[in-house]
Amino acid sequence: MKKLTATLAIISMCFISCKKEVKPEDTTTTPTDSVKTEEPVAEAPVDSAAQMKAWQEYATPSNPHKLMADEVGTWNCDMTFWSDANAKPEKGTTTAEIKMILGGRFQEAIYKGTMMGQPFEGKSTIGYNNATKEFNSTFIDNMGTGMMITVGKYNESNKSIDYKGEMPDPVTAKNTAFREVYTIVDQKTRKMEMYDTKNGSEYKSMEIIMTRK
Repeated sequence: MKKLTATLAIISMCFISCKKEVKPEDTTTTPTDSVKTEEPVAEAPVDSAAQMKAWQEYATPSNPHKLMADEVGTWNCDMTFWSDANAKPEKGTTTAEIKMILGGRFQEAIYKGTMMGQPFEGKSTIGYNNATKEFNSTFIDNMGTGMMITVGKYNESNKSIDYKGEMPDPVTAKNTAFREVYTIVDQKTRKMEMYDTKNGSEYKSMEIIMTRK
C-alpha cells in the first residue's frame, strides 16, 4: 500500500511538473490574453511664446540663405559625364538662370542647353531648413520622369555642401543612392561633382563647372 501511495505521488508530481512547463507556452497562444505596452511618455508643454519664437526663427531667412542669394544671375555650365569609371567623357553645355523665390527662402534655377546631342531643360530648387540645419534640393528635367532629391550639410573648411540622395534607375525600377559635392570656388565659379556606385565601386559620373556671366 505504501509503495502504491508513493508511486501515485511520484506520478502526480511528474504530471504537475509537466503541466507547469507547458503552461507558459499555452498562455502565449491564447488569443484573449492582453498585451501590456509601455505608456507613452508625455512631452513637456511648450508655452505659446516659445512656440511663436521657434516658428519665427524657422520662417526667417538666415546666413545660408544669403549664400544662395549670392548666386542670383546667369551662369554658363560646362558639363562632363562618365557612364562608368573607365568610360570616355561626354560633354554638354547649359545656361542656368538663378533667382530667389518665396521671400528669399528658396533658390530656383532653370537650365537650358544641350546634353548628349539633345535639347536639355532642367529645374532645381534649393532650400536651407533652419530647424534641421540642412540644405535640401530637388532636380527635374526633360530626360526622365523621376525626381532627384538630396539632403546635405555645409562644410565651412572647404566652402562646400556635401549632399546625399537618391535618384530613379529605370533599368531596375528602383531608386539608387548617390552623393554630390557642391563647391563655392570663388565669387564667379562653382563646381558640382556627382558620384554614383556601380558593381560596388564609387566613381565620378558628372562634373559641372559653373561660370557667372
